[in-house]
Amino acid sequence: MVQKDKGAWAWVPILYFTQGLPYVLVVTVSVIMYKKLGVSNEDIGLYTSLLYLPWVLKPLWSPFIDLKSTKRKWFLAMQLLIALALFGVGLTVPTNMFFISSLACFWMAAFASATNDIASDGYYMLGLSEKKQSFFVGMRSTFYRLAMVTGEGLIVVLAGFLENKYGDNSKAWSITMTAAAFLMLLLTISNFFAAPKYETSEDFIQEKPQGFLEVFTSFFKKPGIGIALAFILTYRLGESQLVKMTSPFLLDSPNKGGLGYSTEQLGTIFGTAGVIFLSIGGILGGILISRDGLKKWMLPMVLSLNVPNILYAILAMTNTTNIYAVTTTVVFEKFGYGFGFAAFLMYLIYIAEGKAKTSHYAIATGFMALGMMLPGMISGYMQQWLGYGGFFVWVVIAALPSLFLLKFITYPADFGKKTAAPRE
Repeated sequence: MVQKDKGAWAWVPILYFTQGLPYVLVVTVSVIMYKKLGVSNEDIGLYTSLLYLPWVLKPLWSPFIDLKSTKRKWFLAMQLLIALALFGVGLTVPTNMFFISSLACFWMAAFASATNDIASDGYYMLGLSEKKQSFFVGMRSTFYRLAMVTGEGLIVVLAGFLENKYGDNSKAWSITMTAAAFLMLLLTISNFFAAPKYETSEDFIQEKPQGFLEVFTSFFKKPGIGIALAFILTYRLGESQLVKMTSPFLLDSPNKGGLGYSTEQLGTIFGTAGVIFLSIGGILGGILISRDGLKKWMLPMVLSLNVPNILYAILAMTNTTNIYAVTTTVVFEKFGYGFGFAAFLMYLIYIAEGKAKTSHYAIATGFMALGMMLPGMISGYMQQWLGYGGFFVWVVIAALPSLFLLKFITYPADFGKKTAAPRE
């Protein structure tokens, strides 16, 4: 039997880095890859947004993660499957049917990644006490986002370097995705050794729901669940569109309204300044919630997630290609995301409280994924219709629904606070 909180400093960073890496490869790096392989913005926005579907549908199979085997066994198996799927992407990119075949591999990686998320998040909530959950929420968010910046940064830099070296984008991205598969395999091995076997405890057996249907009925019977789900769906309404069109904006030529940056430049900006300020924002957010509780910081964190998007609108409308202006925009956006997302994670943890928390968290994050998928699907069409300048203005406006709903959602003011009394 392993006590709660034991070894958290070792396994939380590795587990959430491993959770973030396949996500960023599937939904973000795929955008850059397809852009460099000549796919249109409309197809990129539509088909890569459909890759969110496994994260939307994951509540349908989340009860099996609660009812069958342990969370640790589930996430180790899924991480191995992700590595194999990414290797498949690397093999299919140089083929004549690269778009369909690589999408199929990304789909497999997406389903495995969504299942890995269910098991990893359940492991986090079962293995840590509430005060440690709030303290480590900034840490988990930071390492999750570090993985995303590794994808957007280091992996994209590698792809850009190989593009320049070989003069063949297909070969460059084939090697890059194969390297990503090996990285995923190494992370899986690391989790095998770092993650304790918490679920041998009787306490965790008691957390399991009695049946499949009970999971869903108990979730939708929670007080105020309608307003809560509306808030979850709209919290990332602007970001869901921004994330799909930021890379095309930076990569497109100036005559198309873009900034004309190279793949390597794009990766360098995200992988240096982006990673530093993302880390600062995420860790600071977790510390502040742990100190003061969720209520005090919810509004500032919602604003920090959305206000930096104004800078992208300014870049697009002024056609500013200055490296310092672009880097400053990325710095504010990454810091704002790291800081702002901490509140969202704690709110999702609150929604999931009670029995079957693994499945309930999966349902909540499934709605979050739906809020990312649907706007993302139309992002390419919106960009083509409005131009980059108008599109980023629209992204800023998209923050308003979550700000409006903020005053209607309910949660304990001190939720997540270190000194808060434990809740059953």
